[in-house]
Amino acid sequence: MLFDVSVLTDSRQLEHKPEDWYSRQVHHEDGLVLDALRDAGLTVCRLAWDDAGFDWRQARSLLFRTTWDYFERLGEFSPWLSRVSRQCRLFNAAELIRWNLDKRYLVELQNKGVAVVPTLYIEKGERRTLTQLADASGWNELILKPAVSGNARHTYRFDAGDGLRLECAFGDLVEREAMLLQPFQRQVLEQGELSLMVVDGRYSHAIRKTPKPGDFRVQDDHGGSVHPHQASAEEIAFAEAAVRAVPFDVLYARVDLVRDGQGRLAVMELEMIEPELFFRFRPEAAGLLAAGLRRRLADSAA
Repeated sequence: MLFDVSVLTDSRQLEHKPEDWYSRQVHHEDGLVLDALRDAGLTVCRLAWDDAGFDWRQARSLLFRTTWDYFERLGEFSPWLSRVSRQCRLFNAAELIRWNLDKRYLVELQNKGVAVVPTLYIEKGERRTLTQLADASGWNELILKPAVSGNARHTYRFDAGDGLRLECAFGDLVEREAMLLQPFQRQVLEQGELSLMVVDGRYSHAIRKTPKPGDFRVQDDHGGSVHPHQASAEEIAFAEAAVRAVPFDVLYARVDLVRDGQGRLAVMELEMIEPELFFRFRPEAAGLLAAGLRRRLADSAA
């Protein structure tokens, strides 16, 4: 059977485990997407991206949704991405995925006039110590994280004078991968981080993520909480402009924002590979995604 769309997950998320809140959440949101695609007249299936038994030529397109192990398995994911992009249409496209994989894209966005959180890019194999890099940045509180990452993997918060405790971890990491330094945005502790969903170029809905007491990570995997947010006109215009600055067609994006110390909006990250899009807060947004995908498939077939 030829499927119009294969909705992609990772093998850990394939089985629905009703007793597990995380599994219930994943399957609820993936289910909203599957239903919306079917309502748009498309034939669909749901598979793990690393399913060795599926012939990817049997899918006209692949929709990345909950492939949340790709950054831990880049050695497998990258060649797989190259293969399947020659066999079917990808949403978002492989070129955009590769661009968005490495957070160096923040520098490119900044060069296009999009306000981003200041970022120091540290190349793999850097010989300076973390203490030296932190001193050179001039920032008092910092965040260290990999340039290719997700779910707060190897993300550390530290004071400029306290880099010594992370030198071993930093040295081990930077031998294997590029890293980033950013000033810690203290307002996240009180105001949280905003995420605005932009589907087919237009704002859809927004949420606010807040960390649990004593932590700085906003992801619910780490005890953070998620709340609905009514985005302001300023926030909507900012998020849509950030997506327009991307040099590729963008079917879906999550724009993670904070306000800096002066109250100005700045992009923390622009997620366009497999972002959680929080459809449970606005189920109709899954229909907007399905309509945009269906139109792109029709245009390519014309």
